[in-house]
Amino acid sequence: MSLDLAAIRTAHDRIRPHIVRTPVLTNEWLDAACGGRLFFKCENLQHVGAFKARGATNAIFSLSDAEAVHGVATHSSGNHAAAVARAARLRGIPAFIVMPSNSNAAKIRNVERFGGRITLCEPTNAAREAACARLITETSATLIHPFNDYRVMAGQGTAALELLEDHPGLDLILCPVGGGGLLCGTAVAAKALHPALRIIATEPAGADDAARSFQAGQVVPATKVETIADGLRTTIGPLNFPLIQRYVDDVVTVTEAGIITAMRRLWEEMKIIVEPSAAVPLAAILEGKVRVAGLRTGIILSGGNVDLAALPW
Repeated sequence: MSLDLAAIRTAHDRIRPHIVRTPVLTNEWLDAACGGRLFFKCENLQHVGAFKARGATNAIFSLSDAEAVHGVATHSSGNHAAAVARAARLRGIPAFIVMPSNSNAAKIRNVERFGGRITLCEPTNAAREAACARLITETSATLIHPFNDYRVMAGQGTAALELLEDHPGLDLILCPVGGGGLLCGTAVAAKALHPALRIIATEPAGADDAARSFQAGQVVPATKVETIADGLRTTIGPLNFPLIQRYVDDVVTVTEAGIITAMRRLWEEMKIIVEPSAAVPLAAILEGKVRVAGLRTGIILSGGNVDLAALPW
């Protein structure tokens, strides 16, 4: 299996009954601040509050009955976990979820709401993967990886497909990057439809494995990860990186202060709730890491699951 526009279109047909076609919003004050036109694809308004509903639903509804009979398993800091739990409930199968012990409380509640069976682990990628492997051995569940899965990537790419159907004249798309599922789906869809359109990945400086990998030409795993953007703390997947090399034009990093400022601007100016990971692309613009003056720029607002008792301001 691989990832191409046909796979993304097939995913869109498969998941359309189970997802929201999220709106694309604009804001004159943010346009004035950056000197260009910004088009925000609001995946914070998606089912489970994040774009992850797309990839998880495509992957789970792609399974044969034989593959699905024992349920599905995954590891996730929250949004993919909730998306897997929801899609599994729609499919009528159990979902076994490994989450880091420091997961956002709102995201844990979200998984529980959809019936996910949670196992907590130490907050490292190695601990997550090991705990998930044990669960799969115990349950015979099928792994639905958060990003290192072409079916998941194809589902995530449907957000960009919709964005470009609504606004085909974009010059640039900014996308947050953690493991690379959303970025790969976005980049493959966009480049297939509009080859000259530039794709820029954005990530926290405190979790900059994608930027370092992009510069080095090989995956450089994350070591010490410190960022408020909990959805972007994972390392680029081996299936994701070749697609990033082929289709992504640049990867830039932003500061923690920049993420918080951008998050607050989105809340205040657009009157919508976004989580820190979703604010990273706007932070790249506000910090001058990406120049958008005179351009039409699409931004994927990846999610809106926030613990309101622990806001960063």
